[in-house]
Amino acid sequence: MRKNQHSHAARAFSDRRWMIPFFASLLVFATLIMSATVGLFTLPYNEDEFSDDAISFNASEDSSSLFVESDLRRSHYQSGHSGVEAPRLAYLISGTKGDSHRMMRTLQAVYHPRNQYILHLDFEAPPRERLDLTALVKNDPTFREVENVRVMAQSNLITYKGPTMIACTLQAIAILLKESLEWDWFINLSASDYPLVTQDGLYLSKKYEVTWSTQRRSVPTSFKLFTGSAWVMVTRSFLEYCIWGWDNFPRTILMYYVNFISSPEGYFHTVICNNEEYRKTAISHDLHYIAWDNPPKQHPRVLSVKDFDKMLKSNAPFARKFEKDDPVLDRIDKELLGRTGRFVPGAWCIGTSDGGPDPCFVRGNDSVFRPGPGADRLQKLLQGLLSEEFRSKQCS
Repeated sequence: MRKNQHSHAARAFSDRRWMIPFFASLLVFATLIMSATVGLFTLPYNEDEFSDDAISFNASEDSSSLFVESDLRRSHYQSGHSGVEAPRLAYLISGTKGDSHRMMRTLQAVYHPRNQYILHLDFEAPPRERLDLTALVKNDPTFREVENVRVMAQSNLITYKGPTMIACTLQAIAILLKESLEWDWFINLSASDYPLVTQDGLYLSKKYEVTWSTQRRSVPTSFKLFTGSAWVMVTRSFLEYCIWGWDNFPRTILMYYVNFISSPEGYFHTVICNNEEYRKTAISHDLHYIAWDNPPKQHPRVLSVKDFDKMLKSNAPFARKFEKDDPVLDRIDKELLGRTGRFVPGAWCIGTSDGGPDPCFVRGNDSVFRPGPGADRLQKLLQGLLSEEFRSKQCS
């Protein structure tokens, strides 16, 4: 953890620009309210027809009881699955203009029938590319059968400065929660991310109630500020708290971070580290291998084959960022993931690949796992992160 020496005034936009974040915050709240209560902005891949402005309107349920604080808390504590069943993951994969095909490559590399996936192309991508991405999802026989991949119809403007990125992330989370899908953990990735372990490797770990993030303490006001990575892995129960916010604290923090240049690098971190229930679950790691420019360590360097050994030694399950179809991705597919067809094969793929079709064309029991060598690397990382010495330094 590193204490931030900058003042709040230095981190915020100037007072003369207060109207922009004010109206942006109103847009954030309006988006979240509509997403959480009506279920708008998802473009299902199983629709027979779709257009540039296609939006799926789901039937509204009687949600009056959800706005009672006691009911919200009860729903929160009852969420999730029993510890007997292996956890399920929910992924948000984001991209911009020209990213649709590498989004599909990342999706296929992290795909597992147990998980849920939501894809978002931002406003820079033309409508045709978004529809092409939707068609790719719709026409995939596995996605069509399992029905666990969806494309957001709303093309949000993502500037990576201000609240736009965190607003889009919260919107995707609200959609996943609204649709009552079975998932336990949320992971956000970009089209330039790629896994270094198989999904069966991720399932080797037990269902710990731990939230993954990165924090650095900042100058406190009425609450302490924390900053870190925009890439996080967080539990469903924590995200329910962020969306419903029965004590109003998550909304207070969201309003506060509207005025920050990079709210994704502080919002989740500040909420979790100021909550007595969740602060003990925070771990200072974003599960990525990232090579930063030096100096000034503000932007990730593009990875290549020469970074392969360093990625491997990091024991991280993900890495970023990669150029589209860089040769290092082929090496990762071959040496780390064992990918020969559309998907990274797991125990759920029971077909044959010996001169025949993709083994994942034949789907077996998705509750059976076959961890590969990556699981051993991930276990080493987790042992260090879950040690008492490391845990004692979080949120401080």
